Amino acid sequence: MQKSFIIGIGGGTASGKTTLAKNLLRDAGDQATTLLRLDDYYRDRSELDFDARKRLNYDTPEAFDVDLIVKHLKALKSGHTIECPSYDFSTHARRSNTRLVTAQPVILLEGIMALAIAEIRCLIDFKIFVDTPADVRLLRRIKRDINERGRTLENVSEQYLATVRPMHDLYVEPSKIHADIIVPEGGHNPVALDLLISHIRKIIADNVT
Repeated sequence: MQKSFIIGIGGGTASGKTTLAKNLLRDAGDQATTLLRLDDYYRDRSELDFDARKRLNYDTPEAFDVDLIVKHLKALKSGHTIECPSYDFSTHARRSNTRLVTAQPVILLEGIMALAIAEIRCLIDFKIFVDTPADVRLLRRIKRDINERGRTLENVSEQYLATVRPMHDLYVEPSKIHADIIVPEGGHNPVALDLLISHIRKIIADNVT
């Protein structure tokens, strides 16, 4: 069974984590790498009505199904296939469909709490923190949430001030200390991207041979 090397990509909201992960996946080759999004592991709170779900704090470690992601990471590291959940941001609920993820030489795990939650962090073999100025992240988040997640400007602003910014200061920013490498601007940093691609290709070569 193929055992997986897990690369964790943490950082603030809209910092460029997903862009970096997708660029790494593209350039390293999807036959030897796969991507897990921590966002898909938000706890299933479908027992609550929509208005109640909207009021939940999604920017704290307790918002995530840590037991499930830990179980899945351990399974992948041991060479097993998992059924990854799928999360719908427009309804704040987990979808019924899942995605089969097989153990590849490299698993990319990205999410704001990837380096902040100790149970997850201890399973990551190489840790990346994407460091992007707060004003840039806020503008990106506004654009993303309005265009892709059906939010209003008022809703985005309220959530950012109530939970996103204070939880970033409390959990996400301090997790930077655990990073093996800090990447300014994430997927928009071609020099860092080239270095990481070289590192991933070496991992793949070492695991395959």
